Amino acid sequence: MPDRVTEQITADELAQRLDRGESLQVLDVRTPDRVARNRVAFGTELQFHALPNSKIFALPDAPDLQLDAGRPVAVICGHGNSSKQTTAFLRERGYEAYSVTGGMAAWEAVYVARRLSPTPSLSHVIQLDRVGKGALSYVLVSDGDAVVVDPGRHVERYDALLAELRATPAAVVDTHLHADYLSGAREAAARWQVPYFLHPDDAVSPYDSTPGRLAYQPLHDGDTIAFGRGTLRVAHVPGHTLGSIALIADEGLVLTGDFLFVQSVGRPDLAGQTESWAKLLWHSLERTRQSWPGDLLVLPAHYASELERRADRAIAARFDVIAATNAAATIQDERAFLRWITEHTTSFPDAYRAIKETNLGLAELSDSEAEMLESGPNQCAVK
Repeated sequence: MPDRVTEQITADELAQRLDRGESLQVLDVRTPDRVARNRVAFGTELQFHALPNSKIFALPDAPDLQLDAGRPVAVICGHGNSSKQTTAFLRERGYEAYSVTGGMAAWEAVYVARRLSPTPSLSHVIQLDRVGKGALSYVLVSDGDAVVVDPGRHVERYDALLAELRATPAAVVDTHLHADYLSGAREAAARWQVPYFLHPDDAVSPYDSTPGRLAYQPLHDGDTIAFGRGTLRVAHVPGHTLGSIALIADEGLVLTGDFLFVQSVGRPDLAGQTESWAKLLWHSLERTRQSWPGDLLVLPAHYASELERRADRAIAARFDVIAATNAAATIQDERAFLRWITEHTTSFPDAYRAIKETNLGLAELSDSEAEMLESGPNQCAVK
């Protein structure tokens, strides 16, 4: 852990240590309602505790905190202010405590990069894991040219990775119009002066058909994106959204967006058209079961828990494994599938409409508004 002079740890450092399996305690000192909305839930050895500051300072004795005095404690709050007081309180009582700088706001902006196996035409396949959201984006590199898929709004993270890879951006793609986070695709495309690709069915509001105010190049089923020696083939897989696409590279891996996850499928209810979109989702699933090879590596845009990770901590699985173990993908009857969707669909955050409209260019947000709307893990899968 960092030295005792600073008594702080950055959100990035905390994520890296948890990712390596270090046995750390996280003490969340926010109010219970805020903890319920979003909290640190990352790493196999995480020990999570939640107790608001008001109760901590009222405790008569340190053991009442139920913390392990032999293990470091990362204290987290909303923005890294009140956690400093708790950190000082714990250190006075002998705990190795550190305040997480920036708090949960910083935690939700952490991206952990994971290098996956290259393919014949792709020298780098990088999965960027936004751990506070359970959101995954990708940087694919071929002969020094890069395609960035489903980027978050923190475009500087992708700038840094491209510089590290010595890669030149060639295109940016959104696999669908995101509802749980603000896309960085349009900003990145403008900054890098490269095309922004999107299926045209997702370039209009799903709520009232208002055309989006965004410049993009349309992608349709069967289209290809060429860069370096690589090619991405587009498969239109509507259901989560009308314009959902998957991107297939070298017939060896597929970026499925929110169409198909390791343990679920993308929810079809975000625009209030659950029945019709669920039928589209079923037919998309049927087509892929008939045409995708079993050894195709599925790389989704989201995950819901640590249970979806491989041993190397990446979120990925072979298509035949998903078809055999994913509760939705194992259903072979359409009526049973639609019934399963109905039985497992839950409510989603009110903020999702505002996020979609912002991603369409129909609204603008300040940084503080963006932070507030994005707060909390994604809820894009049918649970």
